Amino acid sequence: MYGEDFKQQDNPFTDKFESFFKNRYMKEIEKLVSDYPIKKSLMVDFKELEHYDFELADELLVNPDVCFEAAKKALKNIDVPMLEIDDFNPYIRFFNLPAEQKPLLRNLSAKHIGKLVTVEGVVKQVTDVLPKLSFATWECARCSSTYKVPQTKNQPKTPNVCAECKNRTFNLLEEQSDFIDYQKIQIQEPLEMIKGSELATSLDIYVSDDMVNRISPGDRTELTGVLRLMPPKEKKVVYGRYLECIHLEETAKEFEEVDISEEEEEEIKELAGREDIYDLLVQSIAPHIYGHETMKEAIALQLFGGVRKELPNDQKIRGNIHIIVMGDPGLAKSAILRATDAIAPKSIYVAGKTTSGAGISATAVKDEFGEGGWTIKAGALVLASGGMAMIDEFDKMDAEDRSAMHEALEQQTISIAKAGIVTKFKADTTVLAAANPKYSRFDPHMPFVDQINLPPTLISRFDLFFMLRDVLDKKKDMEISLHILKSHRAGEMSLQRKKLGITKKDKLLEEIEELITPKIQGDILKKYISYARQNIFPVMSEEAMKEISEFYISLRDIGRKDGVVAATHRQLEGLIRLSEASARVRLSNNVEREDIERSIRLVKTSLEELVTDPETGKIDIDIITSGQTHTKMNNMKKILEIVREKAQEIDMVPIEEIISEAKTIGIEADKTRDLLAELTKKGDVYTPKHRFYKLT
Repeated sequence: MYGEDFKQQDNPFTDKFESFFKNRYMKEIEKLVSDYPIKKSLMVDFKELEHYDFELADELLVNPDVCFEAAKKALKNIDVPMLEIDDFNPYIRFFNLPAEQKPLLRNLSAKHIGKLVTVEGVVKQVTDVLPKLSFATWECARCSSTYKVPQTKNQPKTPNVCAECKNRTFNLLEEQSDFIDYQKIQIQEPLEMIKGSELATSLDIYVSDDMVNRISPGDRTELTGVLRLMPPKEKKVVYGRYLECIHLEETAKEFEEVDISEEEEEEIKELAGREDIYDLLVQSIAPHIYGHETMKEAIALQLFGGVRKELPNDQKIRGNIHIIVMGDPGLAKSAILRATDAIAPKSIYVAGKTTSGAGISATAVKDEFGEGGWTIKAGALVLASGGMAMIDEFDKMDAEDRSAMHEALEQQTISIAKAGIVTKFKADTTVLAAANPKYSRFDPHMPFVDQINLPPTLISRFDLFFMLRDVLDKKKDMEISLHILKSHRAGEMSLQRKKLGITKKDKLLEEIEELITPKIQGDILKKYISYARQNIFPVMSEEAMKEISEFYISLRDIGRKDGVVAATHRQLEGLIRLSEASARVRLSNNVEREDIERSIRLVKTSLEELVTDPETGKIDIDIITSGQTHTKMNNMKKILEIVREKAQEIDMVPIEEIISEAKTIGIEADKTRDLLAELTKKGDVYTPKHRFYKLT
């Protein structure tokens, strides 16, 4: 039985909702009845209600709780012939609220408390599904009378007093109570809405019943519900807040989408039609940093990206172009990453030791947010899905944390299997990474893999590699110093004029500023990139396919001739992605010969810089796929064979005999010692006695 204090009063809006449902939603109601309880919710478009009765629609926004009760009662009052269910208690979920009821997360304030609002954000955390009390059965501690009380808040609601004995103490009968599924979600502002060094605003969302397990961390979601107060844990006057969600949907638009006016569209098309557009893009990426034109050109193509393909068998091929920049200290790697971060329509910047595996990918953790249960947390690559992630000091990350990136870079997903939670997240993220050499500066006579603290399996997943060396060139040093001095002078003059209130134009300042000002301004460049990614999907012509194929086969031929692997299918796919990005810059739906030539030039530069064997001068892709040059691997096999043959004659092989035998096949003594050290490190041989070797 219900307590007297829970008797419902007549709701003035019940008749209005009943009339609305009968006129506009009878088909949907009949379908709901036939599918109940498999389907539990009636979806109601707010615009429909607004057209039918704007006063009732306004009331719903201001007094949602009263209107929800009226709508539920109205739905039960409707006579549906198919209704054979005694306990018909569906949810009514309103969506498509007007723009004024869709505040940004950071703009939510006290005036929104208790009102119906829609918020949009990226899912940051999701808890396990937990049982929540919906109807509590209370037993009087004195006379054992029972009361079934609906639970509408987060705190248990008990009868005020027992109707039989006037007792105020009750015990909860859990076995006779009703529970529903409940889940907590935390969302944060989309990254493209955060400016400068602002912190992203977060909001807790409570969902229940048929809305649980609908979204995952990293999803961009629009949620409609009532903003409620969360009582403070201690006696304080400052309250928390949460959204009691009645409707949610994953928004279809990608992060890079930006609203573009007709005038801006015309400006974008005019830019794309210019013959010097690629030069303009290069001069728009960190113009205050001198040089690095080839790398800036590659980053420009990376911003536009290739085309993501979905094959007939549901297999997906990534369109994202990954680039890693490795170089000596002080060559502005971080500044270039920061500049790219400012240009990209949607991006996130992380660095070195400040980033963990959970921070970069995703993880399951146990914390207070999950009511003591397990919570799934999204990291940078998941939150940046659809955009870019800048990872600085890449080599400083722990090896365990970096290993989480292997799947994300190639498959564009992140899989989690922890604490009984097995799930997969979308991580359609472009990565621009920067790293330093192991020994402070690069040695041009050593393979770069030996000088960098990154596993070959991870490096091989990048499409382009750039090595920045600090070369002692007097002419170049003078040009760089002059550029830096002019940049600083422009800043000094600009600040001085501002502080002194000087408004008169200064010709010298204008000349210097022109040198360090991006040729395409930030806002229009962002929209240019967004427009191209949204609307341009280039297709390779027969001629383009032939030219790419010929270049790839020529690289393989070099390998066949010299006995090395000069290219793999990853380089081939990288060429395709770069060519598509080049076509997107021109807003062309066709990949032309000039796009192929540009991608070939960039790939050749990348390969020549990083995967050239210092001994032979030949391109050897094994350097980044296995961490060893083909020549070195062959020599290691030869040394191992020498030890194996000698071991058949004597128990332990002296190093002198190995060196002597190696010289006969063209391997110098120093190299033989290095190769033996490498074989010992790998565990293929060991030294039972100083200067003697045995097979393991």
